[in-house]
Amino acid sequence: VQLQAFGGGLVQAGDSLRLSCAVSGGTFGGYVIGWFRQAPGKEREFVGAISRSGANTRYADSVKGRFTISRDNAKNTVYLQMNSLKPEDTAVYYCAGVRVGNHDYLFSREYEYNSWGQGTQVTVSS
Repeated sequence: VQLQAFGGGLVQAGDSLRLSCAVSGGTFGGYVIGWFRQAPGKEREFVGAISRSGANTRYADSVKGRFTISRDNAKNTVYLQMNSLKPEDTAVYYCAGVRVGNHDYLFSREYEYNSWGQGTQVTVSS
């Protein structure tokens, strides 16, 4: 499966931005999709994930209440809606996937995903 994240850009603090992760080459409905980010000089960290059905989501505490993940299985796309952006949200954002078949799992660790897209830069100015 191939994943491609896009939609990043330069915004001001308090603005909103929506990232997309387009998935191809696999049965999209059988994959859990996660979002991670890496700020300059820092380790890559978990942002959130959505189960294969879309019924379950999980978020890092740092983004809970501000970020929302959704998926459109008809378009093979997962979205990361980011509201009330802060300068500390500045990072390269990655989407990742792993096939889970019919299980509605959620994963939050990098090693649990085996397919990664290229990142998209999000810069939030103060």
